[in-house]
Amino acid sequence: MKIYNTLTKKKDEFVPLEEGKVKMYVCGPTVYNFIHIGNARPMIVFDTVRRYFEYKGYDVNYVSNFTDVDDKIIKKAIEEGVDADTISKRYIEECKKDMEAMNVKAATTHPLATQEICGMLDMIQTLIDSGHAYAAADGTVYFRTSSFKDYGKLSHKNLEDLQSGFREIKVTGEDGKEDPTDFVLWKPKKEGEPYWESPWCEGRPGWHIECSVMSKKYLGDQIDIHAGGEDLIFPHHENEIAQSEAANGKEFARYWMHNAFLNIDNRKMSKSLGNFFTVREISEKYDLQVLRFFMLSAHYRSPLNFSAELMEASKNGLERILTSVDRLKDLEGKVQGEALKEDETAAKADADKLVEKYEAAMDDDFNTADAISAIFELVKLSNSTANESSSKAYVCFMKATIEKLCDVLGIITEKKAEILDSEIEEMIEARQQARKSKNFALADEIRGKLLDMGIVLEDTREGVKWKKA
Repeated sequence: MKIYNTLTKKKDEFVPLEEGKVKMYVCGPTVYNFIHIGNARPMIVFDTVRRYFEYKGYDVNYVSNFTDVDDKIIKKAIEEGVDADTISKRYIEECKKDMEAMNVKAATTHPLATQEICGMLDMIQTLIDSGHAYAAADGTVYFRTSSFKDYGKLSHKNLEDLQSGFREIKVTGEDGKEDPTDFVLWKPKKEGEPYWESPWCEGRPGWHIECSVMSKKYLGDQIDIHAGGEDLIFPHHENEIAQSEAANGKEFARYWMHNAFLNIDNRKMSKSLGNFFTVREISEKYDLQVLRFFMLSAHYRSPLNFSAELMEASKNGLERILTSVDRLKDLEGKVQGEALKEDETAAKADADKLVEKYEAAMDDDFNTADAISAIFELVKLSNSTANESSSKAYVCFMKATIEKLCDVLGIITEKKAEILDSEIEEMIEARQQARKSKNFALADEIRGKLLDMGIVLEDTREGVKWKKA
């Protein structure tokens, strides 16, 4: 298995720190509102990475945090006249609902920044004692970047160039810094903000120290994979490396994975441009399995463009797979035979080759786009070879194979039962009565009204069937 490593800028063979185990940390959202579809991409991508490791037999310890103290959370709390804890708790629960709807598995641990303050104070003190950090006169604690010779190794930025650039954009209120590139580990409280006691001042942690401490506590000093969106490479992940390696005296993470940006209609997502969507808003138009399928339709390191047309294409593609599995389930109850027929043996061999093709794609830096192509080929093979004259053994094999590969991608192959509300049920029943009474004009009128409501009726030998248009 090869993973593109941001640290080395190439695909590296994956060798775990401990055989058969994977320790993985993924930066989670700041919980001040409903998550947007940009947040959804790393959630879906790295959940799929985790699922594939588990498919390959690894024991995965997957940690993903919630940042529950932040300027945005505090601003939201002030706007609503509540405390920051109320905001963060509310949106953690809403985030979990969206994650479940996207079939993102719960992490092994979902730590909260506010519950790890003691660990942050300990690490900051360690950094001060070793000369990697210092406290300014106002109680702000800064990391001394010049003390860490490898600073810039992840983002491949040169410290001298950074120092020059930062001097040109020096921010007001940073006079306590020894160097413009030094970054905050602890900052003094402001009026109305939550705060904690510390040896330096009453205040709260800087953003970067949170992940270093939570990763250390739940995964240890060294981890296999650290992941997140490419916007986190610098400064967040760069600063995590500096803190963790300076404090622990060893390499922090072996592999660094970053997903590319998500654009909306070929433009960067922005509220000011009017192209900002939350996952909850998307769920009002599409089942979030469609969103997941869409996210995996491109390689995670490729920029992805969100549009109505592409979502419709994803909906249709997913429907092809679900319909094929549904058909196999129907056949399963009709066919007989516990052994493969002669012609089915060759078809099974073709299916096995497609499984190998799928695994090769996933082994090559988790190429979900090519993996999905292999599933489509399996669907095509199934549709052309499985029928009412097939053996039960073959039908069950094909169904289980497609389901297994979809499950690795987090795609649920069970079609959701659609429930009509009472008004629509009454309209369908009224149409049936009209047909029995040979009042075909009324029956057609009701059918037309249902079509306007997005309900398509199909008259079959088994009775009336319906679906959403």
